[in-house]
Amino acid sequence: MKKKNKKLLKTSLAVALVSGIGVAALRKKGVTGVMKSGMTENMSMTNTMVKEKMFGIRQEIASQKLKPSSNFPLIHLPEGYEIEKVIDGLTYPTSVAWDNEGTLYVAEAGGAFKDEEGAEARILRIENGQATEVVNLTGKIYPAISGMTWHDGAFYITHREMDLSGAVSKVTMDGEVTQLIGGIVDAKSDHQPNDLRVGRDGKMYVCSGIGGNSGFMDQNVMAAVKRAPDGHPTTAKDIVLTGVNIELPNFLKDSPDLIQTGAFVPFGTVTTPGQVIKGRNKCGGAILAFDLDDPEGTVKPYAWGFRNVIGIAWNKAGDMFASVNGYDNAPGRPIKDVYDGTYRVKKDAWYGWPDFLANFDPVIDEKYRPISSSIAPVYIDGKRRERKLYFLIDHEASGLKQPDKSLITGLHEVNSSPSKVDIAPESWGEYADQLFVAEFGNMEWLTNPARDKPAGSRISVINTKKNGAQKVQPFIQNEEPAPASHLGKQGEGIERPYDMKFGPDGAMYIVDFSSLLVNLNRLARDKGAFPVDFHMKTGIVWKVTKK
Repeated sequence: MKKKNKKLLKTSLAVALVSGIGVAALRKKGVTGVMKSGMTENMSMTNTMVKEKMFGIRQEIASQKLKPSSNFPLIHLPEGYEIEKVIDGLTYPTSVAWDNEGTLYVAEAGGAFKDEEGAEARILRIENGQATEVVNLTGKIYPAISGMTWHDGAFYITHREMDLSGAVSKVTMDGEVTQLIGGIVDAKSDHQPNDLRVGRDGKMYVCSGIGGNSGFMDQNVMAAVKRAPDGHPTTAKDIVLTGVNIELPNFLKDSPDLIQTGAFVPFGTVTTPGQVIKGRNKCGGAILAFDLDDPEGTVKPYAWGFRNVIGIAWNKAGDMFASVNGYDNAPGRPIKDVYDGTYRVKKDAWYGWPDFLANFDPVIDEKYRPISSSIAPVYIDGKRRERKLYFLIDHEASGLKQPDKSLITGLHEVNSSPSKVDIAPESWGEYADQLFVAEFGNMEWLTNPARDKPAGSRISVINTKKNGAQKVQPFIQNEEPAPASHLGKQGEGIERPYDMKFGPDGAMYIVDFSSLLVNLNRLARDKGAFPVDFHMKTGIVWKVTKK
């Protein structure tokens, strides 16, 4: 078959799958007929939908190489590896760590990042399949532990303060809590500080999530705005705005009246072209670094321009890698991205948020243009503008350029939500020094209403020995790529992996957060509620070893 015909057939297959025609139509109508039919039946199909569908197909083909576990047949992984449960019945576990003696500890977030459920934030010691509470942090922090590591005889955690801003604290075995840095404004919105680890230089590195989805405090973060109206995205360095504002209902006052709001400011604040937003040392959308002997005095952004940066790790050569939860294709300023990203981290580099996609293409590129009706009305200098996406930052005036695509390490399926990461030890043979990524998975209807199938809920692997984007390969996932509870087999398979670390014994430990269910009825009862039901006592820690 000629290359041109192969390409045409490949495109036709994607068209058929996206438009719902089906593969059988290829045989009945032929390539040309299916293309015409597909275009006719689904005129709204775009190039990004084709790419997304083809990406998913490639991932499904790669997953066919995995084999069922003998312990849990629902779970598939490479031949020669086995998975077992270390412990279950946990409530919202987010992190694992080991002390100097190799004892395993787990952090339970408390409240699933909300305070209405009454779950406690605490640290548990895990021995012989039993959990023993070591530290209870109730009343000492806002119940929202996201990251935990062990260093020099103590735990270090990321969390929210009582005013909901982000913080990093040291926790001793006797329960003493010492805050090291605080006041990260972005955490008052939907994304808080996440993973933290001590680098080879002795500095503490912290992943700090950005406020909001794509630049504005819009309806996607309505619940957060009601709880903390001063929350907003911040920046590491001074930037100049283009002055784009969007018009929304004034949900802060539960009013039908419309109100304009700008980028990088609290809800209801109007911005103007040329307005300067000052950079902060304790900002969101960044990897922060500080000296442990003087945290507040030394904290600075190491790299910035991420969305919700979750996990960091270093390979044998000392290269840093970071995983990032990408945009949601949600009303306000919807970003119709095709991927989520994992990146090689370069000091002082800007990674493009909120004006570039996971693959570093500009969000204003026509091939990524969302449906105009999902874009909020746009105003600049008080004048109504065309309903489309605009850059929010004046890049030239801000001294910023399109991010370097060589920094892309791997591109994950959109909404797969790459979370914490780690590098495999030498004992893992062919996988040694490769980057493993926990993919938390999407939340149907919230992250992308157009999704027709789940994404994520698995462990993937990326070869970091080469520069530039590499293929993201599935390593552990369920027989069908979906949470076990969605398959009617809760507790028998992977659910929502959030953390993934290699222990001192060389085994991989996976922290499975919990099962959850999107519940829009919460919004009907309370417009400020987060529309997700998290299920207590469904968290699991898994252990993966070579046979």
